[in-house]
Amino acid sequence: MRKILSFSVILLTFAISCSTPNKTAEKPKEDSFAKGADVGWLPQMEATGYQFYDTDGSKKDCLQLLKDRGMNTIRLRVWVNPSDDKASGHCSAAETVAMAVRAQKMGMRIMIDFHYSDSWADPGKQNKPLAWKNHTFSELLNDVYFHTEDVLKALKTAGVTPEWVQVGNEIPGGMLWPEGSTDNFSQLAQLLNKGYEATKAVDKNIKVIVHLDEGNNSKKFRWFFDNAKTNNVKYDVIGLSYYPFWIKSDYKENIGDLANNLIDMSARYNKEVMVVEVGGIDAQEQNTYDMLVAVIKAVKAVPNNKGLGVIYWEPEGAKSWSHYELSAWRSDGKPSMALNAFKE
Repeated sequence: MRKILSFSVILLTFAISCSTPNKTAEKPKEDSFAKGADVGWLPQMEATGYQFYDTDGSKKDCLQLLKDRGMNTIRLRVWVNPSDDKASGHCSAAETVAMAVRAQKMGMRIMIDFHYSDSWADPGKQNKPLAWKNHTFSELLNDVYFHTEDVLKALKTAGVTPEWVQVGNEIPGGMLWPEGSTDNFSQLAQLLNKGYEATKAVDKNIKVIVHLDEGNNSKKFRWFFDNAKTNNVKYDVIGLSYYPFWIKSDYKENIGDLANNLIDMSARYNKEVMVVEVGGIDAQEQNTYDMLVAVIKAVKAVPNNKGLGVIYWEPEGAKSWSHYELSAWRSDGKPSMALNAFKE
């Protein structure tokens, strides 16, 4: 059954499209290296009164702080029917549209990350949205297509056409379990292709990303994308996460593996590659800065300009608010010096 956007989303997108014509947005250079941040928590942080400051102590818009540090791209997750939980809710279609418009008005490029869930989807959990829970596989195919299409049409109505769309979030085991598990790769392939087809139906120039975790793990990536090729999965970009913290290592131990995997993925499958999530320990600013410099260098070194960019996951999500220790924000509300790695 088709997932219909709520009346409030339609009203919101109509209002935004009327009040913010496209000409107000700065047009980015399409061939520039993407340096960015996933800021899904930002609306909630602002709603709960969190204040952002520059290094001189002056209050400043968070997106401006990121832009001042060389960032040109914003990544936004979207959930189907999320709760209003402070840390694990929000990110509805309506909130995503509003945030995308705000970011684009500041000249930012936009990436949309479809989780196809009501909350976090990652290697350990790929839970179907409650509204889709009892749907047949045929219905799930329609769910993916129409949810993807509806959100992207809402964005387009508001004057935003994302440059990239992620079909699924960190899916080494598949998505929409159990039907879309990698245990049944042919079904996963069909779901991914529905997301691809819906995206291209809205705008054929949007690049579709398929995203796995552990970007340094060549074996995992080869296994998944070999299967994707066998099952005719359609996509444009291979997305990688890279978090040394979660694999209990320092980046110096495996940055070479990441660099090699980026080059291998691009050559083996003739695809562009992108680190769509990266993060380091907030209290280790120099180490995180050095890691980011190394990651950016590795992506830029992919031959034929097929390394597209690097996105930090929730740099603004200060531990004092989120309890997440891989942000790049200090306890005083100021950005970490680690983010200077994104400057030219």
